[in-house]
Amino acid sequence: MQTALLIEQLLNGLQFGVMLFLMAAGLTLIFGVMGLINLAHGSLYMIGAFACAGVAAATGSFWLGLLASLAAAAAAGAIVEMTIIRRLYGRDHLDQVLATFALILIFSEGTAWLFGSFPLYLDIPPLLQGAVELPGGVRYPIYRLAIIGVGIAAAFGLYLLIARTRLGMRIRAGESDREMIGALGVDIRSLYTVVFALGAALAGLAGAMVGALQSVQVGMGEPVLILAFVIIVIGGIGSIKGAFVGAILVGVTDTMGRILLPALLTAMIGPAKAAGIGAAIASMLIYIVMALILAFRPQGLFAARG
Repeated sequence: MQTALLIEQLLNGLQFGVMLFLMAAGLTLIFGVMGLINLAHGSLYMIGAFACAGVAAATGSFWLGLLASLAAAAAAGAIVEMTIIRRLYGRDHLDQVLATFALILIFSEGTAWLFGSFPLYLDIPPLLQGAVELPGGVRYPIYRLAIIGVGIAAAFGLYLLIARTRLGMRIRAGESDREMIGALGVDIRSLYTVVFALGAALAGLAGAMVGALQSVQVGMGEPVLILAFVIIVIGGIGSIKGAFVGAILVGVTDTMGRILLPALLTAMIGPAKAAGIGAAIASMLIYIVMALILAFRPQGLFAARG
């Protein structure tokens, strides 16, 4: 039973990690290519979740809702980049932080005005309901396995996009020397819009997928955004591989820490104190891991070469 519980929690950590990767991948692309600190990235996650919930409720189809989440988040990202973000590239990071923080407030109030302040709920599609028995006798929800599969597929797709396509070549060149590729005739504005929309679509996909596991509500993107920043610092700014490794590390560390720490402390100080102390340490664990990694690799595990 204990082995089955550990396997189940390890899979939960992997599922949490790949969801975080969808958030962090877009954030690290935007920061790495544009040099932009985008605090509103969590709002795009929220937009994807609300678009999925709204369309699924109107049509009865989760799959149409999933497509709507991608389209709505990408469209919102492109519009924001062309109307607001484009004016921030030449500004310092303080201006970027203030402007994108203002976008958080605008998106939150706008979403509450459109959908109301009460949470929405997404039903898991019938195809992905139930559980499957894994080796070792562990029964695990099919939907959570699907999230893991989507996250891994997205990571592989991003690798192919960045490493094997002309667009990816331009993205990598823009990350290294944006002035040079501009001088070579590449439309920097269009490239930035595409990168921003791609990052927004990934965030929207994450919000839609997680929306079926928890309630869809205003402000749901901000806690995830904090973890996404932790991930790109751990993995290395601008590195997709670093975002993936960092996300899995954060997801598994957070999930397993909340299970194992109280159990380990129970044997040392008793169950009464172990629950509170274990939960407090577990909540800090990913930040402790980040501090340790940065102490030895200040640029992160896989710092993008510039």
